[in-house]
Amino acid sequence: MASISWADSYLGQLRALAGDRTLMFVGARGLVLDDSGRVLLIKRADNGVWAMPAGAMELGESIADCAVREVHEETGLQAAAVTPFAFYTGPGYTFTNMYADTYQLFVVAFRIDRWAGELARVTDETTDAGFFAHDEMPTPLSRTVVETLADLASFERTGQMVLK
Repeated sequence: MASISWADSYLGQLRALAGDRTLMFVGARGLVLDDSGRVLLIKRADNGVWAMPAGAMELGESIADCAVREVHEETGLQAAAVTPFAFYTGPGYTFTNMYADTYQLFVVAFRIDRWAGELARVTDETTDAGFFAHDEMPTPLSRTVVETLADLASFERTGQMVLK
């Protein structure tokens, strides 16, 4: 599965039209655990930060399909079943990226319940990938990792979707 270029993506096309306005970023994050409970993290090629596979939804796909696609693009793994557990929205989830583009997030986190394939440590979007124990996370680590893991624990404890 080849990823499309930023310029050809929905968000890239919208950014070209909108200039420097704050845009809504609708996307998905995939939390993949191995049989030992270690979390899959990717080292992003654009900023060198370790994070969970994630990205923007494209026109014509569902938010769940977005999670499946992003996990595949960034890890080579094929998700077979996903469960949404958290929504990240609101002004507290507004950020400006390294290109000085500002976005307000509307991101859905998905637990990847079943997956198959061989882990690709290097892709078009990553320079490394691996499974890490919760107490042995690599650095620099995206702030979203700790929050997402805590939100999954809350979801699994209560059965209630986390809404932020």
